[in-house]
Amino acid sequence: MTAPRSSIWTAGHPARGWSAPAPVSSSLEFHRSLPGYRPTPLVEAPELAAALAVGRLLVKDESDRFGLPAFKILGASWAVDRALNGRREVTALVAATDGNHGRAVARVAAQRGLAARIFVPAGVHPAAVTAIADEGATVSVVSDSYDQAVAAAVEDAEHSGALLVQDTAWPGYEEIPSWIVEGYTTLFAELDEQLADPVLDLLVVPVGVGSLAQAAIGHYRRPGIRNPPALLSVEPEAAACVLRSLQAGEQVTVATSPTIMSGLCCETPSSAAWPYLEHGLDAAVAVGDPAVVEAAGELAAAGVPSGPCGAATLAALRLVMRTPELREHLGIAAGSTVVLLSTESSTANPSTTAPPPTEDA
Repeated sequence: MTAPRSSIWTAGHPARGWSAPAPVSSSLEFHRSLPGYRPTPLVEAPELAAALAVGRLLVKDESDRFGLPAFKILGASWAVDRALNGRREVTALVAATDGNHGRAVARVAAQRGLAARIFVPAGVHPAAVTAIADEGATVSVVSDSYDQAVAAAVEDAEHSGALLVQDTAWPGYEEIPSWIVEGYTTLFAELDEQLADPVLDLLVVPVGVGSLAQAAIGHYRRPGIRNPPALLSVEPEAAACVLRSLQAGEQVTVATSPTIMSGLCCETPSSAAWPYLEHGLDAAVAVGDPAVVEAAGELAAAGVPSGPCGAATLAALRLVMRTPELREHLGIAAGSTVVLLSTESSTANPSTTAPPPTEDA
């Protein structure tokens, strides 16, 4: 069974021939200098590779990054370090989050002796809210919209003088999001070192506002790279803002509905990420919660404790392999090497069988 065309976008241009702007700086050495640093595992999954008829399937497992259950602290730690350089007046950090970014900001604030105020949409799982509060942050629940949570964080920062550490950009607010994206590139530098076979045919990246995908595109579409891989993004059917924007040919805002992929439940792509997404992705897909529940179970059996946002990448690969035209577009064959980014632990979002509760529930 093939996927509906509404769930798929394929580039009408040679994305692998597009060159992203040259990277400004690398965060790898900074992260290596931090206590507790170690590269996250790249897990070989031969049984899944055989089942999906690819040569090699590997999973970059971000279930334990500096003691947190997601990759987000890579961006938060690097961005805050750069933003605080010479700024002694900053006493608090502020952010909006669907879960993991806010917890990372709260952890970095605590490490630096700063206060943290985190704004979350009402649909974020209560356990994720508790985890943020347990880092020492003040958590405020607003409405049911990620964009409204961002607006609340912006208002707080403007009135209090706190440093806004947001992982999405908009016109007039792009410097800190660009540093967050730079922080994420540590993940891809590690991946390059970990691949025993230097040939990577396909990388699958989950997207919310698109900042992690921006980092992937910037890394694998940088000038002079040889044999760049195909890049595929995946997001929830319930919140497919990147897919709908790509289909429209311009940034659009979408209405969202509850999904277990709460960390990807975003309405509007980042303005800084958008040019990268538009020109650097080979394809984009959206997947539903049932496919992600199945994928999370399969990854757990392969030794990767993946939460819904991370498991979405395996669900996306399954969609590719049952859609001949998409598989051909991405150039995936029996001997291909595929890497999935599993961006969070199963502990990051306890709900893997049903959408997270809202305030009304």
